Amino acid sequence: MQVIPARSGAHASLRKGQKIKVINTHGNQVVDFWAFTNDATSSSTPKYLSMSQTRSALLRVRVSVGDILRDNTRKPILQMVEDTTSGVHDMLFPACDKYRYAMMGVEGFHDSCANNLHTEMKKAGFQPGRGDEWLPDPFNLFMNIPVEGLGNGKGGSLDIKPPESREGQFVVLQAEEDCLVFMSACPQDVVPVNAQNPVEAHFEVS
Repeated sequence: MQVIPARSGAHASLRKGQKIKVINTHGNQVVDFWAFTNDATSSSTPKYLSMSQTRSALLRVRVSVGDILRDNTRKPILQMVEDTTSGVHDMLFPACDKYRYAMMGVEGFHDSCANNLHTEMKKAGFQPGRGDEWLPDPFNLFMNIPVEGLGNGKGGSLDIKPPESREGQFVVLQAEEDCLVFMSACPQDVVPVNAQNPVEAHFEVS
């Protein structure tokens, strides 16, 4: 088992058919999750886990066991094969970044999932041929963003609530093709994304 340090990131390489288990060790921690195919570095149009393409394929904003997650060319990249939580994860919110914290009134540097991703990319020697600030929207594991008031073309407001998952619960994702995955133990402490107490999470590859 490997750690995703509090307020920081981690990465792992998956071969097709391998699985990654992401564990919410303390129960209140969101993990931002990205995946890129191994040829993304040499491609001018890198292939990566796409929340918009996954939503359009599923016609849902929630992922369930057995669902296929798609890349930006609509091809399978991951499958959710196990989930011991109640199934509450987010496919709508972008990663937190310096601009988000500035909007929220934070002055000076604040850890962010965007920064964690780019730090881990450099550690992995992975540069997907886009600008230094480019990043796809993540699959926000354990994040609780209810969509409220839908109906008759009205409503659809979003809320931000603490995770519903409990200590030790986890998800397992299986690679549908060789890929490099990146994870960030979200450092958000201004709103209750992580119950305003960011901590570490863990993962293991099998």
